[in-house]
Amino acid sequence: MGGIAVDRPNILLITSDQQHWNTIGAFNPELHTPNLDRLVKEGTTFTRAYCPNPTCTPTRASIITGTYPSQHGAWTLGTKLLEDRKTIGADFSEAGYKTSLVGKAHFQPLHSTEKYPSLEAYPTLQDLEFWRNFNGPFYGFDHVELARNHTNEAHVGQHYTLWLEEKGCDNWRDYFLAPTGTMDPSITHTWPIPEEFHYNTWIAERTNALLTQYKEASEPFFLWSSFFDPHPDYLVPEPWDRMYDPDKLTIPGVSPGEHDQNPPHFGQTQQENPDFSHLLETGRAIHGYQSHLLPETERKQLVATYYGMISLMDKYIGRILDKLDELGIADNTIVVFTTDHGHFFGQHGLQYKGGFHYEDLIKLPFIVRYPGQVPAGQQSSAIQSLVDLAPTFLSMSGLDIRPEITGVDQSDVWRGKSSSARDHAICEFRHEPTTIHQKTYVNLRYKITVYYNQTYGEIFDLENDPGELRNLWDDPEHQALKTELLLKYVWAELGKEPMPMPRIWHA
Repeated sequence: MGGIAVDRPNILLITSDQQHWNTIGAFNPELHTPNLDRLVKEGTTFTRAYCPNPTCTPTRASIITGTYPSQHGAWTLGTKLLEDRKTIGADFSEAGYKTSLVGKAHFQPLHSTEKYPSLEAYPTLQDLEFWRNFNGPFYGFDHVELARNHTNEAHVGQHYTLWLEEKGCDNWRDYFLAPTGTMDPSITHTWPIPEEFHYNTWIAERTNALLTQYKEASEPFFLWSSFFDPHPDYLVPEPWDRMYDPDKLTIPGVSPGEHDQNPPHFGQTQQENPDFSHLLETGRAIHGYQSHLLPETERKQLVATYYGMISLMDKYIGRILDKLDELGIADNTIVVFTTDHGHFFGQHGLQYKGGFHYEDLIKLPFIVRYPGQVPAGQQSSAIQSLVDLAPTFLSMSGLDIRPEITGVDQSDVWRGKSSSARDHAICEFRHEPTTIHQKTYVNLRYKITVYYNQTYGEIFDLENDPGELRNLWDDPEHQALKTELLLKYVWAELGKEPMPMPRIWHA
């Protein structure tokens, strides 16, 4: 154990992918999530948690570095976290912890170049002999077991495919799209893969094997159990595909005229064939900049499938929580459940994600359980950011927080000893070098979004307009508020600059 005190807590981070903040049954009776509800009862739910970026790679890199995308460098999808960035996996490993990640990493892109090689890229992605002999180290994690596909994507490979073959699923290609597999692309909503071969089953089984291994060796651990759902495409195996009746669910939609005062890309999403060519800069696909119009029947069905994906995932999260109990380590394990960013399934007329920083996309489900340390059955409106996970995990474990980490230590807030550790959160979205580059500052009441080289923006009063239907940016009566929020945003930017060392002398 490297001299580590036996009472040092274990850390289990459980994440979903692209999960709307209001999709936990304890707070939304239209969903069935008994295991997440259990965490709600046994821990503290933070109702104002935010992502530092509403896409996968930037936020996931922030989770393990404790810095913002504009600082760690993985600024958008299709980039990678450079290998010289230090992560909390390395911090914990150096302190004698066992560190592991099971499931989705997405720290690197699907394409590799000589200058920017990627282990998560083709053809390495599907070189099963490579993965048979590789379990790390990877970004500070001693041990990784990875996959890259969402539902039936052709990106299937890595350790998940090895597991499928070990389980006797010799026809696994039947459940994935070409060119890797042979699944009919016209099949929607119902994924023919048997639940026993679903990646949720794999993640829970492998997580529990590692938990057992660590318990038997009396080793403290930092384990990230990283689920892929409910990220689209919308597919879930039987019987979860029929769990929810589309006609009995609340289906969000656009309010007439709500985009009239918004920046132009909002309204364009409500057109049949919008032209976003002026935003194309790198020549790569840009997420969210297309028509978001869908037929009513499809909008209903995708919500039902999305909820089914969450309920299936909840079942396997429950298996992990049960294993903690079975091993007798639940009381000494900090469990955090959250997601990497939110999701639109009709809110404001939008689908999936993009440069639309509504609460639906940047606010997160966020639950912390640590028996005897974190208050049980409580809700807190203290602002959290995923960039805070790294320093808070280190602090809760009695380890030093490196000075280059720019997230905030939330340990006193989690323990209920302090009402807040920050008065705002910042969300960054730089999806093209200059044409899609925005930042949002949100405090207890207001939210402001600014765009690089643009005079348009957004201001929402979350207290009086929680649905974010009235953009106050150009409202004559709110120009003093605009000036105040712009100044506070600039202060927030200045305040998050890293200081890698203290000032130690006068010159």
